[in-house]
Amino acid sequence: MSKPLAERMRPKNLDEFVGQKQLVAEGAVLRNVIESGQIPSFILWGPPGVGKTTLASMLANMLKRPYYALSAVNSGVKDVRETIAKAESNRFFNSPNPILFIDEIHRFSKSQQDSLLGAVEKGTVTLIGATTENPSFEVISALLSRCQVYVLKPLDKEDLIGLVNRAVKEDVHLKSKNITINEYDALLKYSGGDARRLLNSLEIVVNQFQEEDVVIDNAKVGEIIQANMALYDKTGEQHYDIASAFIKSIRGSDPNATLYYLARMIEGGEDPKFICRRMVISASEDIGMANPNALLICNAVMEAVKNIGMPEGRIPMAQAAVYLASSPKSNASYMAIGMAQAMVRETGNLSIPLSLRNAPTQMMKNMDYGKNYQYAHNHENNFVAMEYMPEELAGQKFYEPGNNGAENKIRTILRDKWKAKYGY
Repeated sequence: MSKPLAERMRPKNLDEFVGQKQLVAEGAVLRNVIESGQIPSFILWGPPGVGKTTLASMLANMLKRPYYALSAVNSGVKDVRETIAKAESNRFFNSPNPILFIDEIHRFSKSQQDSLLGAVEKGTVTLIGATTENPSFEVISALLSRCQVYVLKPLDKEDLIGLVNRAVKEDVHLKSKNITINEYDALLKYSGGDARRLLNSLEIVVNQFQEEDVVIDNAKVGEIIQANMALYDKTGEQHYDIASAFIKSIRGSDPNATLYYLARMIEGGEDPKFICRRMVISASEDIGMANPNALLICNAVMEAVKNIGMPEGRIPMAQAAVYLASSPKSNASYMAIGMAQAMVRETGNLSIPLSLRNAPTQMMKNMDYGKNYQYAHNHENNFVAMEYMPEELAGQKFYEPGNNGAENKIRTILRDKWKAKYGY
């Protein structure tokens, strides 16, 4: 079976590499490092399909280094240790360090990243990590301090069109056809700036033509690609559609639909941190004060997934998703902060009441900063009915408790304290 077009077009040297001139052009930093032959461990940070994997394998080939590759999606500590042991046993006296490439290194848990430290520190392997996430947040500091970080930029339109034209002209299969490209926009749109997806899309479109003459335009590309789209595309439109369906199922209190869309995302390779972040947001936006524990649980699940990794991380994620969908709902806090921000934009920097101002110096005290402030804990039930709003907003209400058990109690408490002031 023939290799995919993206694999057939994989560059073999730096001169064939598309984009990233700031790193690989003549005199650029990474090219100088490679040509010196003394490469440190480093991390390639950039969006999907800009050449991270290609650069790592090409580098190993250019330097004639043994090359081991692992994916953080389906590798654990055991795999890392076995690979390091294999690299160590195959290394001969004065031979160069093998290269260990870890794709999506940001998905490794702390313990998985810890398992790399010794080998990197001793020089058993030269680590090259690839990540789409900011390594400052996703890679442990001990490992990050031992690595250079190189940032890869999204491919621009000129790079992508050049890649298509080169494939049509040079690929062994495509050049046997008479291919005319009248429009590029749809191909670029469906690629999302990802060179691999761009070449895959081009190959799918060309393969739909039985005849030797192939004419490609936006309408034809749209028709063919739509019919061949994967069930879940974590970087494309369905990424947002399924995430939206997931959140709306939580909001609609349907745990079964919630689990279905969670499974769609997990099976599609979605980043677990993205899923956890969406649940944290939903815990405040859709549940809020109706069940404040929801936010605590989602934060705990995010930390648990970070520590244990996948696939086991799906279990606490499922627990949190069911908890959110089954919880009472309130968007009162979400609506309240929106109203408060709108008021700030409308009224600007209103004067803070003197009684609430900080008074660290005698001069400020002489200007009545802090004067007449009443310390709530010195009063009965730790409450005193003084004015906290700027004068122009006295009596303005932003928070309207929802109609649920927890917030009905809050409404009663606020009514008892503030009487008719805020209309509770």
